Amino acid sequence: MFAVYVLLGSYTVTIPDFFTIVINHLTGGEKIPGASFIVMEHKLPRAVVGTMIGIAFGLAGALFQTMLRNPLASPDIIGISYGASAAAVTAIVIFGASGAVVSWAALGGALGVAAIIYAISRGAGSGGGSRGNAAGNRLILAGVGIAAALHAVVNFLMTRADIRTAADVLVWLNGSLNSATWERAGILTVSLLVLVPAVTILAGPLRILELGDDAAAGLGIRVNATRLGLVLTAVGLAAVATAAAGPVAFVAFLAGPIARRIVRKPSLPASALTGALIVLAADFFASNIAPVILDGTVLPVGVITGALGAPFLLWLLVTSNRKEA
Repeated sequence: MFAVYVLLGSYTVTIPDFFTIVINHLTGGEKIPGASFIVMEHKLPRAVVGTMIGIAFGLAGALFQTMLRNPLASPDIIGISYGASAAAVTAIVIFGASGAVVSWAALGGALGVAAIIYAISRGAGSGGGSRGNAAGNRLILAGVGIAAALHAVVNFLMTRADIRTAADVLVWLNGSLNSATWERAGILTVSLLVLVPAVTILAGPLRILELGDDAAAGLGIRVNATRLGLVLTAVGLAAVATAAAGPVAFVAFLAGPIARRIVRKPSLPASALTGALIVLAADFFASNIAPVILDGTVLPVGVITGALGAPFLLWLLVTSNRKEA
């Protein structure tokens, strides 16, 4: 999908030309007029950023869903993405922030909402049952409530913003790769170099946590510390991806269940790759196919992933109800 994204679309590039463009760009060689700019300043950074935010969202969703043992417990469902969005929009509208300040605001907002959810999770699990049950109806309802409150905050701020700022915020809220640059790709690379090894370290204890808190503690796992580490890592992944491209809807929610059905078991690497596949495929459709269908209208990637996620969420709820019946 990465190769399709870079080589095909409204502007096609042959494989030999692609390698010539990249090699000449790195060595300072002769550029191909037009093609070098399109590949190196538009297609390639957009594909790289899309891949990395897909990996980040996919891992974040799989960590929450596995830790809390509920397919609905993804960052965009339980309010973490809304926390990042509300904080970022506040920074943009009220303080006129941009660039790295918005990214830090999104990270802070996500961490704040995650702290509330973590407190709810601990409180819900202190009644003698498995603490994993905190990811049930109580946690989902609390997350939906937090998301609704933050959505109201965002809507209020939008009414207070001028037309130009509101338009910029609206594009950001839909989730878009239009602002993908090599600078953002570098920031994402550094972030993933820190967070992905943390996921690797926590993957083993995470599998043991699936057995239940009592069994995990009996096997020598520090349950509270492990859960806190998982929450911080998952929130960090969701926050850096949201800061880079906005809250791209439902990627974190979709990646884990789809990967589970493909490989027939829970898999963090498969979830990461599925997240990247969803983002790249959705943005390729939004940038190259949607304009043909919609008379030239280019859609943000979040519109496409949202359209995919809504029916999947309804299907998941229906199948869950059937299983319970």
